[in-house]
Amino acid sequence: GLKKAGMKFLTRLTKFVATLLLVGLMLGVVNAGTIQHVIGGDSGCTGMLTAALLGSGALVTVLIAIPIAAQLLASGAGIPQIAVFISTLTMVGFVTLPMEAKYLGKKAAILRNVLAFAFSFVTAVILGAVLS
Repeated sequence: GLKKAGMKFLTRLTKFVATLLLVGLMLGVVNAGTIQHVIGGDSGCTGMLTAALLGSGALVTVLIAIPIAAQLLASGAGIPQIAVFISTLTMVGFVTLPMEAKYLGKKAAILRNVLAFAFSFVTAVILGAVLS
Protein backbone atom coordinates (compact mmCIF):
# COMPACT_ATOMS: atom_id res chain seq x y z
CA GLY A 1 0.00 0.00 0.00
CA LEU A 2 2.84 2.41 0.86
CA LYS A 3 4.56 1.69 -2.45
CA LYS A 4 1.35 2.40 -4.37
CA ALA A 5 0.73 5.61 -2.38
CA GLY A 6 4.31 6.72 -2.95
CA MET A 7 3.97 6.22 -6.70
CA LYS A 8 0.72 8.21 -6.78
CA PHE A 9 2.39 10.97 -4.77
CA LEU A 10 5.31 11.15 -7.19
CA THR A 11 2.96 11.21 -10.17
CA ARG A 12 0.93 14.06 -8.70
CA LEU A 13 4.04 15.93 -7.58
CA THR A 14 5.44 15.70 -11.10
CA LYS A 15 2.20 17.09 -12.58
CA PHE A 16 2.12 19.84 -9.94
CA VAL A 17 5.70 20.96 -10.62
CA ALA A 18 5.20 20.74 -14.40
CA THR A 19 2.06 22.89 -14.22
CA LEU A 20 3.73 25.48 -12.00
CA LEU A 21 6.68 25.65 -14.39
CA LEU A 22 4.33 26.03 -17.34
CA VAL A 23 2.40 28.81 -15.59
CA GLY A 24 5.67 30.48 -14.61
CA LEU A 25 6.84 30.41 -18.22
CA MET A 26 3.51 31.76 -19.44
CA LEU A 27 3.61 34.58 -16.90
CA GLY A 28 7.15 35.34 -18.02
CA VAL A 29 6.05 35.60 -21.65
CA VAL A 30 2.71 37.31 -21.07
CA ASN A 31 3.19 40.64 -19.35
CA ALA A 32 1.03 42.03 -16.55
CA GLY A 33 -0.55 44.57 -18.91
CA THR A 34 -1.96 41.80 -21.09
CA ILE A 35 -3.33 39.94 -18.08
CA GLN A 36 -4.93 43.15 -16.81
CA HIS A 37 -6.46 43.79 -20.22
CA VAL A 38 -7.82 40.27 -20.73
CA ILE A 39 -8.92 39.27 -17.20
CA GLY A 40 -8.25 42.37 -15.12
CA GLY A 41 -10.74 44.06 -12.84
CA ASP A 42 -11.79 46.44 -15.62
CA SER A 43 -12.38 43.68 -18.18
CA GLY A 44 -15.92 43.14 -16.86
CA CYS A 45 -18.15 40.44 -18.29
CA THR A 46 -15.82 39.79 -21.24
CA GLY A 47 -12.95 39.05 -18.85
CA MET A 48 -15.18 36.85 -16.72
CA LEU A 49 -16.33 34.91 -19.79
CA THR A 50 -12.72 34.50 -20.96
CA ALA A 51 -11.65 33.27 -17.51
CA ALA A 52 -14.67 30.93 -17.37
CA LEU A 53 -13.85 29.41 -20.75
CA LEU A 54 -10.20 28.94 -19.77
CA GLY A 55 -11.23 27.33 -16.50
CA SER A 56 -13.80 25.08 -18.17
CA GLY A 57 -11.33 23.77 -20.70
CA ALA A 58 -8.42 23.20 -18.33
CA LEU A 59 -7.84 19.86 -16.67
CA VAL A 60 -6.12 21.02 -13.48
CA THR A 61 -6.62 19.97 -9.87
CA VAL A 62 -7.59 22.40 -7.12
CA LEU A 63 -4.17 21.99 -5.51
CA ILE A 64 -2.63 23.53 -8.61
CA ALA A 65 -5.42 26.07 -9.25
CA ILE A 66 -4.77 28.07 -6.08
CA PRO A 67 -1.11 28.95 -6.85
CA ILE A 68 -2.11 29.76 -10.44
CA ALA A 69 -4.85 32.07 -9.16
CA ALA A 70 -2.44 33.75 -6.74
CA GLN A 71 0.03 34.43 -9.56
CA LEU A 72 -2.71 35.80 -11.81
CA LEU A 73 -3.98 38.08 -9.02
CA ALA A 74 -0.44 39.32 -8.41
CA SER A 75 -0.16 40.03 -12.15
CA GLY A 76 -3.27 42.20 -12.19
CA ALA A 77 -6.21 39.85 -12.73
CA GLY A 78 -9.52 40.88 -11.15
CA ILE A 79 -11.12 39.11 -8.20
CA PRO A 80 -14.39 38.20 -9.98
CA GLN A 81 -12.44 36.93 -12.98
CA ILE A 82 -10.26 34.71 -10.81
CA ALA A 83 -13.29 33.55 -8.82
CA VAL A 84 -15.07 32.42 -11.99
CA PHE A 85 -11.82 30.85 -13.24
CA ILE A 86 -11.36 28.73 -10.10
CA SER A 87 -15.04 27.91 -9.91
CA THR A 88 -15.23 26.65 -13.50
CA LEU A 89 -11.86 24.96 -13.17
CA THR A 90 -13.14 22.84 -10.31
CA MET A 91 -16.81 22.38 -11.24
CA VAL A 92 -17.03 22.38 -15.05
CA GLY A 93 -15.35 19.77 -17.17
CA PHE A 94 -15.73 20.14 -20.91
CA VAL A 95 -12.66 17.95 -21.35
CA THR A 96 -14.11 15.18 -19.17
CA LEU A 97 -17.67 15.53 -20.50
CA PRO A 98 -17.56 12.37 -22.69
CA MET A 99 -16.48 10.23 -19.75
CA GLU A 100 -19.04 11.86 -17.47
CA ALA A 101 -21.78 11.30 -20.06
CA LYS A 102 -20.83 7.63 -20.25
CA TYR A 103 -21.50 7.13 -16.53
CA LEU A 104 -24.23 9.68 -15.77
CA GLY A 105 -25.92 9.83 -19.14
CA LYS A 106 -25.59 12.57 -21.73
CA LYS A 107 -28.49 14.70 -20.50
CA ALA A 108 -27.42 14.65 -16.84
CA ALA A 109 -23.77 15.38 -17.68
CA ILE A 110 -24.65 18.35 -19.89
CA LEU A 111 -27.15 19.70 -17.37
CA ARG A 112 -24.65 19.44 -14.52
CA ASN A 113 -21.97 21.24 -16.51
CA VAL A 114 -24.30 24.00 -17.71
CA LEU A 115 -25.62 24.61 -14.19
CA ALA A 116 -22.10 24.59 -12.76
CA PHE A 117 -21.00 27.07 -15.44
CA ALA A 118 -23.91 29.42 -14.61
CA PHE A 119 -23.40 29.07 -10.87
CA SER A 120 -19.73 29.99 -11.31
CA PHE A 121 -20.80 33.45 -12.46
CA VAL A 122 -23.13 33.86 -9.48
CA THR A 123 -20.28 32.93 -7.16
CA ALA A 124 -17.88 35.29 -8.91
CA VAL A 125 -20.27 38.24 -8.68
CA ILE A 126 -20.85 37.63 -4.98
CA LEU A 127 -17.13 37.25 -4.25
CA GLY A 128 -16.35 40.32 -6.33
CA ALA A 129 -18.87 42.39 -4.35
CA VAL A 130 -17.66 41.10 -0.98
CA LEU A 131 -13.90 41.22 -1.59
CA SER A 132 -13.59 44.33 -3.76
